[in-house]
Amino acid sequence: MSGTAENLKAVRAQMATAGRKSGRNPDSVHLLAVSKTWPAAAVREAYAAGQRDFGENYVQEGVDKIAELTDLPGLVWHFIGPLQSNKTRLVAEHFQWVHSVDRLKIAQRLSEQRDVHLPPLNVCLQVNVSGEASKSGVTPAELPALARAVAVLPHLKLRGLMGIPEPSEDADLLISRFRLLADLRDQLQGESGLTLDTLSMGMSADMGLAIAAGSTMVRVGTAIFGVRNYME
Repeated sequence: MSGTAENLKAVRAQMATAGRKSGRNPDSVHLLAVSKTWPAAAVREAYAAGQRDFGENYVQEGVDKIAELTDLPGLVWHFIGPLQSNKTRLVAEHFQWVHSVDRLKIAQRLSEQRDVHLPPLNVCLQVNVSGEASKSGVTPAELPALARAVAVLPHLKLRGLMGIPEPSEDADLLISRFRLLADLRDQLQGESGLTLDTLSMGMSADMGLAIAAGSTMVRVGTAIFGVRNYME
């Protein structure tokens, strides 16, 4: 068994344990392997170990990787990084999910640029759950209006919310951020009548806390592929 396969097995076991501790069906939480900065060969290793969903932060890197791996059936590509207007066409054409929509303009461009022959693009709205000025995401106050506007766009399917709390060793703080996102999702479903099945929250260091708070999709890179070397 390769190192990647062993790591995936360990991560899945951690997810299952966190789910059971929270009284949840472990199958209700999906694993998104974050492959940013890692070569296509690393994705192939994870694929061989049964992983199918992969997340990319950089548009061109992701598109190049997608093109290199077209021989692997069943791959699902998620764009999870900040998205600028001039890159929406590439994302709309090549990815199946976008987790980082935080402006109506971006959503409108993704909808307009999605090939009508492709299935609707699954989108999550990124919420700034920590209130940091430097952090991407719509504010909780602005979320309902954005959600209603995105939900009616053709060629998009609004699936849920995504959040990235500020890094912290304070478990209670992180749980409060995750619960805020879960509460916002519940409020949207109750007040706007939207059906939102996805809470994209939790990463390598805090996925257990996120699962306890209701995450349905954890974004894990380091625990699967190792520590990235951005200097290469």
